[in-house]
Amino acid sequence: MNPVIIMWAHSRSASTAFLRMMIERGDVTVLHEPFLALTEEGAVPLGGQAMARSEKDLLMGLKELARVRPVFVKEVLDYEYPYLFDHPGELAGIVHTFIVRDPKPTISSHYAIKPAVTCAEIGYERLHRLFELVWSATGRRPLVIRTERLVREPAKVAEVFCEYAGLPFLPRALTWDSGDRPEWRRTRRWHLDASSSAGFEDRRNTYPDTVDNHPALKAFYDHHLPFYQRLIQHDF
Repeated sequence: MNPVIIMWAHSRSASTAFLRMMIERGDVTVLHEPFLALTEEGAVPLGGQAMARSEKDLLMGLKELARVRPVFVKEVLDYEYPYLFDHPGELAGIVHTFIVRDPKPTISSHYAIKPAVTCAEIGYERLHRLFELVWSATGRRPLVIRTERLVREPAKVAEVFCEYAGLPFLPRALTWDSGDRPEWRRTRRWHLDASSSAGFEDRRNTYPDTVDNHPALKAFYDHHLPFYQRLIQHDF
């Protein structure tokens, strides 16, 4: 059986650029945020005529897809996905990886796109809870990637990821043609940086509202910083 690999992320972590690299490989079935789409739309396509209408269907569908070739899923924790916590055994047999970015620029970026963002949606607390859950369910420490290292050493990080996930490392996938992708059309406004990229880039966008000048964003930062710090204790 080929692996099912999930990269769990908070929004604004460069996880979409990582997904773009996985698309460029050409040897992996790639799904963009199916748990989020299922939560918001009530159903998510799995290729062909197959549709998942529940988290159980989705997890079973991923394993069916893996009969053909490896499967890579990029997922954000804008929602909690309680089904996973109620059925941790269904996470066993999946390769779990995590990507995290410094919360200061992340929170500013998230707020710039969605000013109504809640503290929980920032995502680090949910990521940490899920990290502990999947480690317990699988007996294997999940791989944690820091965005800052990914953009600084993309080849090294991709090679470590591939070794962990059981995939061959393909250096040619580190660059790609810029442009929009059908995989993220539904949530396109979140992925403009990824659409304009041709590889991993250290973009340092500036925002008028930041952790340093906005009380609500500072409160988000203070809440999530401990969870971020716990996660990066496990980066490779």
